[in-house]
Amino acid sequence: MWGLINGLIVTKLHVPPFIATLGTQTIIYGISLVISDAQPIGGFQKVYTTLINGRIGNVRGFHLPYLFFVALVFGLLFWFIYNKMRHGKYMYAIGGNDVAAEVSGVNTTRTLIRIYTTAGIMYAIAGYLLAAKSGGASASLGQGYELEAIAGCTIGGVSTTGGIGTVPGILVGVLVFELLKIILQFLGVNPYYNYVVQGLVIVLAVALDIRKYIAKK
Repeated sequence: MWGLINGLIVTKLHVPPFIATLGTQTIIYGISLVISDAQPIGGFQKVYTTLINGRIGNVRGFHLPYLFFVALVFGLLFWFIYNKMRHGKYMYAIGGNDVAAEVSGVNTTRTLIRIYTTAGIMYAIAGYLLAAKSGGASASLGQGYELEAIAGCTIGGVSTTGGIGTVPGILVGVLVFELLKIILQFLGVNPYYNYVVQGLVIVLAVALDIRKYIAKK
């Protein structure tokens, strides 16, 4: 529902996407505080948490968590959408130049609404998985993850200028970013420095992307 609302705000009210999603994010946070009375929620059924946190195999300590297969399934799904479906081509076209895409016959309004609605569905699934992994939930759960998403995408080759990026690249970017956090943890670095590293990674990745864009022009 909120993804649909974002799409309508962007397409019908012509609010810049960043401002629209930032505004609705704040609204949702406030609604979550009101509904939960700012209290954490726990006591999930074991079948729910086990379904998400379970693992397959245990050969010499090696095992694959169920979340790996969840990521794999959605990675394959979106790879198929981006590369084999008309909707995926429309997304690239709008990202590159929405005016040119519309002139070429793409219904940009309908496509953008679909994009934001799909994003809303994915946010819901991510929240479902995160709550199970954490063993509890609160209104603030997941705050700041939007920056991690930006970092993972930019590391994976997604261009901030639009129209460039691949699903495998994003998956690799997320993996690299998560490995970076794990390495810092094993080195005993203060966890608060993760935010510093995260910010530096975003700035550096975007700067390199802009340099490539300028060089191509």
